[in-house]
Amino acid sequence: QVQLVESGGGLVQAGGSLRLSCAASGGTFSSYYMGWFRQAPGKEREFVAAISWSGGNTYYADSVKGRFTISRDNAKNTVYLQMSSLKPEDTAVYYCAARYSRIERIAATEDRDFGSWGQGTQVTVSS
Repeated sequence: QVQLVESGGGLVQAGGSLRLSCAASGGTFSSYYMGWFRQAPGKEREFVAAISWSGGNTYYADSVKGRFTISRDNAKNTVYLQMSSLKPEDTAVYYCAARYSRIERIAATEDRDFGSWGQGTQVTVSS
């Protein structure tokens, strides 16, 4: 079971940018499909983005397409979420998640599809 630790959250003004990182340990990182989810106060956790083990396939929620970019560095066991043009509605705790899979086009976007989770990092966007 891979362990995940997120970092990079913080307070930013609307229109600004942040880059989240998720460092993995305890597993073969390149064998994992990685995802980012978020949970705002009073709301259910929702899918944000995901990336295949090779980085060759990426998936995004409609709400973040064109503003967020997911990427990974398998040599550094790290997945990133570059967030730009941030909006107050992006305010949430952001979670990194992993699913053991080397299927290139898995396209899993439900939280039940992922077996490992980080502790989360808070992102707050002020208006």
